[in-house]
Amino acid sequence: MSDCPHVSELPRPEPVPLGETCPGCLAAGTHPVQLRLCLVCGHVGCCDSSPLRHATAHFEETGHPVMRSLEKGESWRWCFEDGSIV
Repeated sequence: MSDCPHVSELPRPEPVPLGETCPGCLAAGTHPVQLRLCLVCGHVGCCDSSPLRHATAHFEETGHPVMRSLEKGESWRWCFEDGSIV
């Protein structure tokens, strides 16, 4: 794990997910492999193993650097800026 400076800038408490599935996958008629939560705004996107990689696309569009897994039993966070688990 790294000492990511972006984690200290995240809102507290963390944002509520803005849905229960990836809206991009829903609109495209595809199924997400796993879901990710943007810890800046609450956007829900699919992981990079999904065909359309909406969580990464959200970072590229917004610059929101940190997301976490929305999968049951997982609590890890990823910083796109630092390219590491935080």
